[in-house]
Amino acid sequence: MSWEFFIRRPIFGTVLSLVVVMAGLMAFRLLPVSQYPQIAPPTATIAISYPGASAETLMRTVAAPIEDEINGTDNLLYYSSTSSSNGLLTITVTFEPGSDPDLAVINLTNRVKVAEPRLPDEARRLGVVVKKRSNDILMSVSVISKDGSRDSVFLSNYAAVNVVEEIKRVPGVSDAGIFGARDYSMRVWLRPDKMAQLGVTPGDVARAIRTSNNQYAAGRLGQEPTVAGQSLVMPIITPSRLATPEQFGNILLRADGAAGVLRLRDVATVELGAQSYEQQATLDGRTAVGIRIFLAPGANALDVAQAVKDRVAQLSRRFPSGVDYDIPFDTTRFVAASIREVEHTLFEAGILVVLVVFLFLGSWRATLIPMIAVPVSLIGTFAGLWLFGFGINTLTLFAMVIAIGIVVDDAIVVLENVERLMEEKGLSPFDAALASVHEVSGAIVAIVLVLVSVFLPVAFLGGIAGTLYRQFAVTVSIAVIISGFVALTLTPALCAAILRPRTHGATTGFLGWFERRFKALADWHGRAVRWLLDHPRSAAGLFLAILAANAALLWERPRGFLPAEDQGYVLGMVTLPDGASVTRTRAYMADIVPALLKTPAEEPAVFHAFAISGFDLIGGGEKTNAGTIFLPLKDWSERSVGAEALTGRLMAATAPYPQGLCFVVNPPPIRGIGTAGGFEFYLQARDDDNPVRLGQVTDEFIAALGAARDQAGKPLIVGLRSFLRTSVPQYVADVDEARAMSLGVPLPEIYESLQATIGAAYVNDFNRSGRTYRVLMQAAPTERMDPADVGRIHVRAADGKMIPLSSLVRIRASSGPEQVERYNGFVAARVLGSGGPGVSSSEALRIVEDLAERTLPEGYELDWTAQALQEKRSATSALPAFLMALTMVFLILAALYEKWSLPVGVILTVPFALLGALIAIAVRGIPNDLYFQIGLVTLIGLAAKNAILIVEFAVKARDAGRSAAEAAVEAARIRFRPLVMTSMAFVLGVVPLVLAAGAGAGARRSMGTGVFGGMLLDTFVATLFIPLFFKLLTGDRKEPRA
Repeated sequence: MSWEFFIRRPIFGTVLSLVVVMAGLMAFRLLPVSQYPQIAPPTATIAISYPGASAETLMRTVAAPIEDEINGTDNLLYYSSTSSSNGLLTITVTFEPGSDPDLAVINLTNRVKVAEPRLPDEARRLGVVVKKRSNDILMSVSVISKDGSRDSVFLSNYAAVNVVEEIKRVPGVSDAGIFGARDYSMRVWLRPDKMAQLGVTPGDVARAIRTSNNQYAAGRLGQEPTVAGQSLVMPIITPSRLATPEQFGNILLRADGAAGVLRLRDVATVELGAQSYEQQATLDGRTAVGIRIFLAPGANALDVAQAVKDRVAQLSRRFPSGVDYDIPFDTTRFVAASIREVEHTLFEAGILVVLVVFLFLGSWRATLIPMIAVPVSLIGTFAGLWLFGFGINTLTLFAMVIAIGIVVDDAIVVLENVERLMEEKGLSPFDAALASVHEVSGAIVAIVLVLVSVFLPVAFLGGIAGTLYRQFAVTVSIAVIISGFVALTLTPALCAAILRPRTHGATTGFLGWFERRFKALADWHGRAVRWLLDHPRSAAGLFLAILAANAALLWERPRGFLPAEDQGYVLGMVTLPDGASVTRTRAYMADIVPALLKTPAEEPAVFHAFAISGFDLIGGGEKTNAGTIFLPLKDWSERSVGAEALTGRLMAATAPYPQGLCFVVNPPPIRGIGTAGGFEFYLQARDDDNPVRLGQVTDEFIAALGAARDQAGKPLIVGLRSFLRTSVPQYVADVDEARAMSLGVPLPEIYESLQATIGAAYVNDFNRSGRTYRVLMQAAPTERMDPADVGRIHVRAADGKMIPLSSLVRIRASSGPEQVERYNGFVAARVLGSGGPGVSSSEALRIVEDLAERTLPEGYELDWTAQALQEKRSATSALPAFLMALTMVFLILAALYEKWSLPVGVILTVPFALLGALIAIAVRGIPNDLYFQIGLVTLIGLAAKNAILIVEFAVKARDAGRSAAEAAVEAARIRFRPLVMTSMAFVLGVVPLVLAAGAGAGARRSMGTGVFGGMLLDTFVATLFIPLFFKLLTGDRKEPRA
């Protein structure tokens, strides 16, 4: 069956196209919507609590044994641990992109189980929690006390029981949790002075609580086997766990008959409090708790967010008095805005393409044909996305914008050839359609095969770059395949049915002016082609200059990873002096929040400030002198300042408050790849685990980086920040072991008494509202404010006497790390930074590496992580992609033309497109980043397509008996108009990308600018050289194809 079948039976071709459209429309309703596909590497966390342990103790006794076991887990990319002085250890394990997160967590859990026997008893008793961590945060819901009548403990527990669990059940939500949760805890506040008077130790109290607060099983009366005649079985019920502070206060510590009864309330105060008081959240200065909600893979972000909002709105009707909610942080604002911007781009591109077609063809009838054919290809692409398991996201929508200019080409090639045959040979529309399909079907098939062969191989690249390429490449390939099918089935049938023979006469008005100008351009083009054919040496010199310019610009253009984006929010990282209490941190944050909400003064851009004191998002872990502020920004249409520029102004707004510092950073363009923009690395101590020495080396290295300057004296590296603090004020407890042994006081009892009073000792659990909470024992706040308070704690000697710790323990002032980090098994310091003004990310990485090579002492190494690591890994992915694309173009064309020489001529046009793209991004100051590189892959296919349109006709002309030179000149003349028309349709179609603004504009500008410049140069310069390449590579031999 030939393609003529569809012209003779137009309804058949129309039905096929309608089926494609219906499939696309049905698939569109099923496709998930998200900002990006699953790009970020899967991660899991291991959380362990060891109350009272210092950061260094946690590092050596807990982190090291676990890391020894998890090293070598399948698909492991890297791991890091954070040991904090509050007794919390978090190990974050990152796996290779594309790994199965569920299987990864299973493998990780098995390895952690092997390490558990080597952990301290207290750490094992509290449990080791291994969880899959979702990077795709969807939104945050704040439960607030609108009138101040509810405290954070109530709000946290009410939200955990009544809101969080309901949100978890919303379809499409993978997880939900509370920022800075304050879970209920039965707090036993010990009074060491009373305990000493009454001869009670912390160990006595813990044992009494464990004995009384327990659930014992007594069994059943009459349980089998029984004696004959037993007719009933009755269970014996024992008292359940204690539930109220009063019940805990009545626990017996001692009953000495005449000496009386001693109860827990006699030596301690018992109250229902919080498990942790370190973190506290506020929303715009009001007491609040934040619920973070994560999106499940493959779910529709917009639909899930709306479902969560509806569910919370329903739940709010049952909120207690004084409790309300707000949604300060919603990533779907960016998703919706990005998709809306791309939809506008699609619409604008479509209008521009229609205008170009009308301008060249001068007929609304002719213009109507691509207007019908192009939507068929684009809508049908949604069905292909559904089949491949993709969704609607930034990358697939980019591909749709690019595809508009590509798929309209196929329709124009057929349409323009029909018009030419009608005009030159006087054929009827029907006969012209039949002849046109015969002439251009080979070119259409070649174009489709070449474009698909360019894109599909890059879909198999690995890593994050591979994921980005894959979504784009597969989408364009689907659109191109459908477009080729439509161009050979529906478009000729429409030409036969809609077109009418033109009446002869000069075109007037604007169209006439345009025709005269275009004819002049075509004449110049023809003269230039002949000149190059007559002066091959000069042409060779020009071509070598093109290659040299490419090499120079490739060397000059800095590399980048992903462009910074205005995602609609920024992060404020609060730091106070080392050792500052969380009370001071809260006071400082309360001072700066109003200032942030009023910035900029002339046009405030921040509409909420969700602040969490005691929580360091970027540094990791809980710190009393740190805090994090989420600053959602007003809609892009309501502000004139972008997020990147706003960070500096927000930091300036906090300058009048000298109690602390607030660094405001723009988040990374893709969530889950780092926590802030710029680069991130670890400085590892390979030879020893002394944090103090590591801190000195880190400070010296940061100072050297900060001192790096360019020739104009401007800093090359800015925003440097390290999270290793080795001089945090501390006290060291020196135990006189000889004296303790002589008095018969076991060493464990001394340390357990310190933990149970100065720290917080976990005793056991109690139940409330169907949930299980911890019983914690600690000295009353007034009894642990001073080093001298340690001496008033008493332990029992072998003879029963109470011995004060002041006679056994010496407390001395010292300093040391509050938090210790390890990276891939080595003690390390994490450092953040970014390139200075005009310094690309790749240049910044190179500067850091060069300086590390020169200045770091032996035994210390630099190791990239997060976004910087992915940038380093993706730096080598572009070259294989381009080489695969060029190789596939060569092989496909060699197979089609049965020649090894012709494909070389097609490939030689690629440097022209590359030069145009490089010039365009150089003019706009855009680095050579991943989006630009994706555009380059597109240009390879488009440059090949333009060459094919000329080569295909040149081959036919030569086979008809003309010389190679005559065939090349004639093909260039005939195909110049459709080639310019298709290229201009594509170029104007990407103009909205070039001029993009608002959400996601960085990526659109990067991709659009490159393909815009590349196609302009390829269209008007490369086409001058294609006839010369054809002549040189084929000669004048007449070699018809089989």
